[in-house]
Amino acid sequence: MSSVGIENLEKIKRRVRACDYITVAELFLRDNFLLERPLDFDDIKPRLLGHWGTCHGINVAYANLKSFYKDNPNFMFVLGPGHGFPALQANLFLDGDLLKVDPLATNDIDGLAYVCHNFSWPDGFPSHASPNTPGIIVEGGELGYALANSYGVALGHPEKTIAVLIGDGELETATALDSLNLKSLLGSKNNGTILPILHLNGYKISAPSIYARKSERELNELIRGFGFTPILIDGDEPEKFQEALMKDVPSPFYILKTEKGQGGPTAHQDAHQIPIKYPMNNYDDLDLLEKWLESYHFDELFDKEKGFML
Repeated sequence: MSSVGIENLEKIKRRVRACDYITVAELFLRDNFLLERPLDFDDIKPRLLGHWGTCHGINVAYANLKSFYKDNPNFMFVLGPGHGFPALQANLFLDGDLLKVDPLATNDIDGLAYVCHNFSWPDGFPSHASPNTPGIIVEGGELGYALANSYGVALGHPEKTIAVLIGDGELETATALDSLNLKSLLGSKNNGTILPILHLNGYKISAPSIYARKSERELNELIRGFGFTPILIDGDEPEKFQEALMKDVPSPFYILKTEKGQGGPTAHQDAHQIPIKYPMNNYDDLDLLEKWLESYHFDELFDKEKGFML
């Protein structure tokens, strides 16, 4: 067993499960958020809009980073693929960060219902990260700017540690790729620490990703050429992620490999947006969604009276 405590690893796993469940509930449900009765058509939003494909990886990265840097008040997480907003919002809700700006996002069943029902809903929360989201410095509708913006925030702030998740083919944009040069320009003790995390899930949006198709050696040499030390995190096991974070290397650049849509219904696992299309009027799809939600065993993680049990 690694030097990372078993209890801590279990907490990370439970957090990822909780946030995956909340993410799916945000995408699909307008009622029956704890599955206290079998799902029916009226429980499902009439128009499904959101992006599941990248969300599990976001939840994995967020849970591990928040655990590792829990004692650092100057730690910041920046999300590049802002279309993965339901995952980010699930984490902000769980940590109480959303409550600081929205008094209805309480850490109980009422808050859970509020956050899930109002995701991608008229006069509710948008489907992408927006300026209303706590801590957001990147507009959620475009890819490419997360790394450059993060270096800007770190400029002149040596106390800051900023983890930047670069995902869904984002590194193939000219802005993101060229932003790797900022390591040479701004990598001094007078500025904060930037921790790039390349999320390789095999795709850019829904097409094959160039960097996911490169050999490990070729990708590592590219990253080294910009002055970083590549560190592979192969899979979503927290032990691997925590051990990667503990490595004492100059200028780490983490490569997180998970599957597109991991954890989703098997027949639609690689879907970029909504992996189940018609649960609002098709019994087979409704049953598939119910089994998907049940797979997270949310009743082990959340109590209607006590709230989260993580």
